Amino acid sequence: MTEQRQSPRKVFKTRAMLAVEGSAPVLGRTTDISAQGVSINLPNPVPAGQMAQLRFDLLVEGNIVSINTRVKVTHCILSHGEFKAGFQFQSLELGAMTALARFLR
Repeated sequence: MTEQRQSPRKVFKTRAMLAVEGSAPVLGRTTDISAQGVSINLPNPVPAGQMAQLRFDLLVEGNIVSINTRVKVTHCILSHGEFKAGFQFQSLELGAMTALARFLR
């Protein structure tokens, strides 16, 4: 299996709300994050290629910054009784990009 990540990841554990088109929003827990995407543990599988809306909060320099963005599911595997899914950010707003860059420093 080949590493597909294009940038370093940082451990990041917080709640995240995922809204897949045509389904009710689901609460998950992030595990790590990079400039291009985030990994989230979920109670149910999501199909690779699926588009969704994702919301989570970052603590940046003592301030909470809410990130609300479109994502694309890159993969989803069953791991220890829950589903580990990777998401690629599709179009982060400038403020979200800036906050994420500061968080990842």
